[in-house]
Amino acid sequence: MQPDAPEQPASNAASASQEPGAAPKAKRAPVASNAAAHAMRLLHRARAGEHRSAEPKAPAGPHAAVIGGGIAGLVAARELAGSGHAVTVYEASAEFGGCVRAHEVAGLVLDAGAESFATRSTAVADLLAELGLGEDIVTPQPGGAWLYLKRGSESAAQPLPATGILGIPGDPWAEEVRSAVGRAGALRAAADLITPVSRKLLEGELSLGALVRSRMGTAVLENLVTPVVSGVHSADPDALDVDAIAPGLRAAVLKHGSLARAVAAMRAAAPAGSAVASIVGGMNRLTAALLKDLRAANVVLLPGTPVASVHHNAGGEDPARAFELRLAAGTRPDAEAGAEPAEPAYFSRVVIATPGEIATDLLAGIDPAFADHRPAPGAGISLVTLVIDKPELDDAPRGTGLLVAPTVDTVGAKALTHGTAKWQWLGDESGPGSHVLRLSYGRLNDVAGSLANADDESLRAAALQDASTLLGLDITAGDVLGFDVVRYSGALPFATTGHAARVAAIRERADATPGLEVVGAWLSGTGLAAVVADTRRRLRISAS
Repeated sequence: MQPDAPEQPASNAASASQEPGAAPKAKRAPVASNAAAHAMRLLHRARAGEHRSAEPKAPAGPHAAVIGGGIAGLVAARELAGSGHAVTVYEASAEFGGCVRAHEVAGLVLDAGAESFATRSTAVADLLAELGLGEDIVTPQPGGAWLYLKRGSESAAQPLPATGILGIPGDPWAEEVRSAVGRAGALRAAADLITPVSRKLLEGELSLGALVRSRMGTAVLENLVTPVVSGVHSADPDALDVDAIAPGLRAAVLKHGSLARAVAAMRAAAPAGSAVASIVGGMNRLTAALLKDLRAANVVLLPGTPVASVHHNAGGEDPARAFELRLAAGTRPDAEAGAEPAEPAYFSRVVIATPGEIATDLLAGIDPAFADHRPAPGAGISLVTLVIDKPELDDAPRGTGLLVAPTVDTVGAKALTHGTAKWQWLGDESGPGSHVLRLSYGRLNDVAGSLANADDESLRAAALQDASTLLGLDITAGDVLGFDVVRYSGALPFATTGHAARVAAIRERADATPGLEVVGAWLSGTGLAAVVADTRRRLRISAS
């Protein structure tokens, strides 16, 4: 799961969920002074603090290890605990949650990574309901996402067309499409409606970029699709498998005879309402609720405990010692529950829920052939959060944020999310005149992409300049109430062309080792909805 934009329209990119004809976002009503609001937040947080049980008793069932404490790992641990396993979770970093965790900026507890989930399935909503958070699910404020495009020698902002999927327009001749791609670009895109679909185009491996370019042309690809896909998946559409990124789209094109009609039909068939949702307080509450649930189930949680190797004792007589885990040299586990584990440790089941590069390295200890499936590394991603005092933004002049086209050379960020305009709860918490902006760095071109690896002060300066340009007003260092940078090591999305075949090969090989399961965004696809659904489905089949 990419941290900067886990869902369509995005977690760190702006939401593109505005319904046609929606009213513009109303100006927030003052709720309290900033100082009073901050004091109330701290008081509430202190009262809501959790008290851990000192010595929980471990279940007596078969022992299972989960390697990786991101959302996939925590969900897998919950499924295993629910089926009677005694579970230990190993997390290499000091914090659980992966891309779904919190950080504090200017007294506000904010999402450090994913800040929404796709509603195309009920997977996340169902899990939230089970964890007691179902009543806290919220949808974005009206306003929708905007685009920042290059037009000749100038750049300009405009609303993102509301009838598309991944930026692909369902109506190529809509006014906002013509504004984005020009009259010539819209005419080329409209040709899709009368051009027969070649079955040859839809056979074999097919990238999203190739499909859009062949049916609607380069202008639609560069000005509509690439900004959205780059913001959501941090990748070029030409590298992404259309079946992995937009399941069902290829078949719909063949059925309806055009890409535009396929998109329109899929939009019409989608559930009513917003394409994304979140929860009051941020998606980081999902991680907190999962951890609380796991502690109640006496799951042993080991942060700061990287696993160095996993080996399978094939043919061993003792099923409880089917897998042997060894920790990284010098590791001193900081167990949240129970005593420090013996080293090496033995388990009857193992779930590997780490990013793809780490997963394949661990899997190679079980079967060297897994090394052939190691994903290629990608560029890093940096998320820059600014909390600013700028009453001029109360009216959300650029909706819930902007996605930047790759042709724009005056902005380094690939997306800006106006958090206080997107989520009512955050607007209420921040107080009147205060705004939360999050800019995502890691664009597709080398110059802008290198900004993701810049030092914090350089990113702060770039974020102020980019926010000023994108929002159309001057934002200075004097406006800043708080600032933070969250960095994620990059990895190319596994959903490149041939994704389905690679996943099938990996899981077929994993299935050859009884008691082994592999989960995570590198297999399921980007986004909380995909990760949660795939993990629960896999574990419910294999954990019983």
